[in-house]
Amino acid sequence: MTDDTLVRFTAHTIRREDLHALMTRRDRPALIRAIWHFGVLAITGTLLWNLRATVWAVPLLVAHGYVLAFVFCAFHEAAHRTAFRTRWLNTVVGTLAGLLIFWPYRNYRVFHWEHHRYTQDSARDPELFFAKPTTIGTYLLVLTGVPNFIRRAGDILRLASGRADRPWMAPSDRRPLIAEARAYLAVYALVAVASIVAGSAIALVVWILPLLVGQAFLRPYLLAEHTGCAFTRDCLDNTRTTLTSALVRLFAWNMPYHAEHHAYPAVPFHALPLLHRQVRTSITHLEPSYVVATAKVNHYLFRGDAASVERTAN
Repeated sequence: MTDDTLVRFTAHTIRREDLHALMTRRDRPALIRAIWHFGVLAITGTLLWNLRATVWAVPLLVAHGYVLAFVFCAFHEAAHRTAFRTRWLNTVVGTLAGLLIFWPYRNYRVFHWEHHRYTQDSARDPELFFAKPTTIGTYLLVLTGVPNFIRRAGDILRLASGRADRPWMAPSDRRPLIAEARAYLAVYALVAVASIVAGSAIALVVWILPLLVGQAFLRPYLLAEHTGCAFTRDCLDNTRTTLTSALVRLFAWNMPYHAEHHAYPAVPFHALPLLHRQVRTSITHLEPSYVVATAKVNHYLFRGDAASVERTAN
């Protein structure tokens, strides 16, 4: 995106020189954040495996699941190619994260680019392509992580079979997307075969099950980003920012500052707190916590507004 494009999507403007300073990309903040995030993941995973037969298994499963599910945020930042100044580092982190959460890196980049281009456009935003939960029952099902796992696996199998026909997949992207899905599928098949041959359940205990458990935290976080916000072009109006603890921001790579991110997507994650100070008064949906944000999201979902939007989008 160009600077002009960044400013065009929001009614709030920042001085060009200030924006350029905020857009400066560096490797160090993302390296520190990635080492922290994946380091904690390695520690909680090791503890979970070693203590799986003890009373510590349950709290460790929840903690490890949380950290693992929020690898999505590292994935998201790498997909923007703003996390690291060095481009190949974005690709490495994005590919690793994508393997862990069952979402091929290039596939997500294509999907997410359209989401930024058409945020809250009921006809063209790919995030509105799939129905959101509109009852308490379907909402609780989403929190189990099962629907997301089925969708991620289905998308990979769909692409691996040669079907790259989603609306956001341009003809020029189709062959690379298919090849990528087949490569990911080969990795998963290799892990499955190795687990069977070794007679080990480590992949299930340390990876699959925690990833599902972690969705109970990730799904409400993701739903809070846009659900119940305006269907306008102004990203400070169609996206929600949620104030939260430093620990949540740490594992979410500052993405709770989501209105800021959508208004100025070329600003790296490490500069979002500074950007927040400049645009805070212009944000329509600014919530004091995820408890408040989730209550507003659920009120919107369960009163039927979301269902009408999904019918329009599809």
